[in-house]
Amino acid sequence: MNPRKGLVLIVEDDRNIATLQQLYLERDGYGTEIAEDGAAGFDAVLRLAPAAIVLDIGLPGLDGVTFCRRLRERGDWTPVLLVTARGDEADRILGLELGADDYLTKPFSPGELVARVNAVLRRATAAGRPAVPAVHVRGTLRVDPGRRTVHVDGVPVEFTALELDLLDHLLAHRGQVFSRVQLLDQVWGGSAHRDPRVVDVYVSQIRGKLGDASPIRTVRGVGYSATDEDRP
Repeated sequence: MNPRKGLVLIVEDDRNIATLQQLYLERDGYGTEIAEDGAAGFDAVLRLAPAAIVLDIGLPGLDGVTFCRRLRERGDWTPVLLVTARGDEADRILGLELGADDYLTKPFSPGELVARVNAVLRRATAAGRPAVPAVHVRGTLRVDPGRRTVHVDGVPVEFTALELDLLDHLLAHRGQVFSRVQLLDQVWGGSAHRDPRVVDVYVSQIRGKLGDASPIRTVRGVGYSATDEDRP
């Protein structure tokens, strides 16, 4: 087939699940490649440079968390959608901390998988944003959502697509307080089937990367806001 929407690498050791994912992704216009273990999947990333990766955490050999860590250590920020079992909460959170863009918990519908892949790719390419998005400058922090860059003191800081979208959203509404559910709806594109605590994970990641330059403050019992002062 001629994949009009790019190649999605499916790293999944259950062949039946992988084949079902492949069927629905290809129906939606994606090309697909299946790898049945982590090592083969990692080789496929290097060989094929996919547009996105659907990555099962519980892989034989090279597990999904280690896979994600190695990928990000290489400076490869291909969008990653984690697939986890219900008991994998700790690994899921660790995967998000390592730079995964979203997750799905088994069992899930193939249609939801396709929707999530579409969403992480939209975020990665900033589709649907204004032609010239506002650049946010706050103290030593500079966030350019159009160029998808973040700098502190002129030094570039690596952000995943979702981390940058969350930071951009808060900075675009400085001083406004958002609940976790509101952020899931407005940044992730929907709160259904998502644990609101995932917002806490991403805020922690952003703060860890920005240090004292982080503009995000916690409003106890409510959610998060970007301060409107030049410095925290």
